[in-house]
Amino acid sequence: MTQRTVIVTGAASAAGLGFATARLLAREGAKVYLTDIDGAGVAARAQELRDEGLAAEGVAHDVTDPSAWDALVAQVVADTGRIDGLVNNAGIAVLRWTADLDPASWDRQLDVNLKSVYLGCRAVLAQMEAQGAGAIVNLSSVAGLVGIPGASAYAASKGGVRFYTKSLALEVAAKGIRANSVHPGVIWTDMQKVAIADNPDQYDAINASIPMQRMGEPEDIGHMIAFLLSGRAKYITGSEFTVDGGLTAQ
Repeated sequence: MTQRTVIVTGAASAAGLGFATARLLAREGAKVYLTDIDGAGVAARAQELRDEGLAAEGVAHDVTDPSAWDALVAQVVADTGRIDGLVNNAGIAVLRWTADLDPASWDRQLDVNLKSVYLGCRAVLAQMEAQGAGAIVNLSSVAGLVGIPGASAYAASKGGVRFYTKSLALEVAAKGIRANSVHPGVIWTDMQKVAIADNPDQYDAINASIPMQRMGEPEDIGHMIAFLLSGRAKYITGSEFTVDGGLTAQ
């Protein structure tokens, strides 16, 4: 990843997928722009990377705002002259059964989880096309592959990410731009910790449901993303990669 510039959204949480991915990319030599609506949090994460001697910037960024995407792209290009990779990781989950799911919660999940992916991809395409190369990784979920009760809006958004990514990949393949989706299973992040705190009896049951008998770690997803952004994946586009300990193989 040396000499490459990568944007990673949703990277403010120290225990999250976004920060784990940004840290891996930076350690492999990339200059990483970490973004999040939590400006203070993402600034702190970027400082942690700089304290390691790595190249990182933290940017307060609302992924649902088209003008914020334009400003981010302008900043990155002004700083580095290029955008080699985009990781659309920002997302939320409001887990409710349909009868209890209000329209505002539905809309918010679709905006943050799906519309933001479109906005981010659209924002970087001109720069990547001008370079003749670029790689995009969009974070979906196993909920974008199989049905999960109580996760209807989340599943709809993540299923949308899956198929949007395939269509995008076909649109830009001849321009040297690749796009793939990654589908995490149950990963031990802050989101999962909150869910377990609310339902502590579910921890053992969840682990037992996974063939590998444990939840994944954020770095498990980060390594897959880093591979897909790298030259080692130069002939891979329009594909989906499930990282779930065998959960959806059952």
